[in-house]
Amino acid sequence: MADPALVARIMKLANSSLYGLSKRVDSLAQATVLIGTQNLKNIALSFAIVQDFQEARQGSFDVNLFWRRAISTAVAAEILAKNIGHNDHDIFISALLQDIGVLIMFLSDAAAFTEVLDKKRVSGKSLCETEKEQFGFDHTEIGNHLLDTWNLPDTICGPIRYHHSKEPKEPFRNSALILGFADKMSAMYHGTQSNKKAIEVRQGLKVIYQFEDEQIDGIVDAIGEKACEIMELFTIKPGDMKPFSQIMQEAIEELGRMNFSYEQLVLELKQAKQNAEQLAINLKQANDSLRELVFRDGLTGLYNHRYFQEVIESELQRSVRYKHPLSLLLIDIDYFKNVNDTFGHPAGDLVLKEVSQVMLKLVRQIDIVARYGGEEFAIIMPETGKVSGKVLAQRIRRGIEQHQTKNNNQLITVTVSIGLVSTDMANIEITRKVLIDQSDQALYKAKRNGRNRIEM
Repeated sequence: MADPALVARIMKLANSSLYGLSKRVDSLAQATVLIGTQNLKNIALSFAIVQDFQEARQGSFDVNLFWRRAISTAVAAEILAKNIGHNDHDIFISALLQDIGVLIMFLSDAAAFTEVLDKKRVSGKSLCETEKEQFGFDHTEIGNHLLDTWNLPDTICGPIRYHHSKEPKEPFRNSALILGFADKMSAMYHGTQSNKKAIEVRQGLKVIYQFEDEQIDGIVDAIGEKACEIMELFTIKPGDMKPFSQIMQEAIEELGRMNFSYEQLVLELKQAKQNAEQLAINLKQANDSLRELVFRDGLTGLYNHRYFQEVIESELQRSVRYKHPLSLLLIDIDYFKNVNDTFGHPAGDLVLKEVSQVMLKLVRQIDIVARYGGEEFAIIMPETGKVSGKVLAQRIRRGIEQHQTKNNNQLITVTVSIGLVSTDMANIEITRKVLIDQSDQALYKAKRNGRNRIEM
């Protein structure tokens, strides 16, 4: 190992209270003997991964909090495994990386993942449930896939894949259960539902491992003490992290000073819950409105080019995954320059607006209409093959041809050329670029062949 700074941190971790070795470790060779080669590799890998992702900060996502929770979870898993005699050399790094999928999903698409968090907050569903509804997969699958591509062993990837499952599969069951408990114990220190998690942890440890209250309290307090020590080795600021028993004692004392009756306390809690729920709903509505502004075209109110590119990619992936057809229309207003030259640009803008409204009235609810650019539009039609796609395209072509835009005392009529492509016509590998290029070629064919027509 050529990195002196990394070696120094590994040595500090080996000598930390987490491992509780009887004598001081003074060399890597000694650490290998006392801790084991696999543990040593995992420690080095942990430092490397945290360092690589520590600078990844986007928007409102607090990467420092993410790693505080991750390290607390890893410490909790290590302590719990020792208490139940579960010999898993990979338990620390498995716990450290069990939610790496959350970080990856946020860094990949911050807006979409923020929407997931909003929905989770309002619905009360778990994060995994909300992710599956939104994307069709959850962060455990993403994390498992990522670590698998890094060629990490199944002993690390397997427990991560199943740590939120009610019935983890063998041979990962014991480690996955430990990760689940470790996640809840970490949430007691860093989450917003500490009391709820504390009850779940206490009940679960009693049922599954037959722990007594005193033993559980000792484990939970040890996590708070040792996690702060380990965070500093990862150069993560632990913040004001206290033993959980101290947190609970301070809360009890504060309640005593408030001198509330039981009835008053219930009313206060009920009101606070209602306020929190309303705040979550208001926040979601505000975020939805902001997302709409980001993805809407200012003139027509249709979705913009950026949104079109994102949706066509996701719809194409869904089409390929489930083997369902997908069609795309590219639409261009014929001789639009003549409209601007004859009637003026304000009239041209009015035509664009009214053509957009005609399309919105004629498409189905599942179709996505976007302004592709200038006088070009695009319509994404999920669950639609070439036959249905052509029917809808003809309906749109005729509807626009029959529409008259009133500009002062003048009536303006326009026609459109349409290029149609459907995945059920494909005999090559389908990608977003191929889909758009093919529909673009069909559009230009329609224009070459006389305009006011559809080509496939």
